[in-house]
Amino acid sequence: MRTGTITRKTSETEIAVEVNLDGTGAYDVSTGIGFLDHMVEQFSRHSLIDVKLKVSGDLHVDQHHTTEDSAIALGQAISQALGDKAGIGRYGAAYSPMDEALARIALDISGRPYLVWKAGFSQPRLGEMDTELFEHWFHSIAQAVGITLHIELLYGQNNHHIIEGIYKGFARAMRQAVELDPRKGGAVPSTKGQLGG
Repeated sequence: MRTGTITRKTSETEIAVEVNLDGTGAYDVSTGIGFLDHMVEQFSRHSLIDVKLKVSGDLHVDQHHTTEDSAIALGQAISQALGDKAGIGRYGAAYSPMDEALARIALDISGRPYLVWKAGFSQPRLGEMDTELFEHWFHSIAQAVGITLHIELLYGQNNHHIIEGIYKGFARAMRQAVELDPRKGGAVPSTKGQLGG
């Protein structure tokens, strides 16, 4: 089983996360931010990556540290579970419709983190979560895993539909990318023999 476990403690947050890349989409998520919980649960369910994530953060200050650090720790756990990335699909892409909204996500677990973000929101908050933090969450997880990640909102108006479509599309693209391809025979999916750099 390809699993990862990370504990991270700073003066701002205390985090414990476990992932299983070969799971069924089971989740147990508690970040202290209800809407972020909902999005990480969507990621787990649609990627089939099991996620246990517990965060205690300085929400009396704001949501920035909790959002950023939870994405970093989740990404580190996924990276740990991937190991040398032998046999993985590496690439993933998804069109993700959510009612009137349509998002397009394409990614490469390349070891070269990069985020292209072409999405926006018409309101400052969803539930109690600041919408400006969504881009930062994806930037942080891309950095921690080593993903070249392109996220584009093609169209949409309802802010909840927009971000939920993005998370579900990211999940489905990640499922493709982390799954083992039996035709690769355990080879690292790069002519260089390694990913990154």
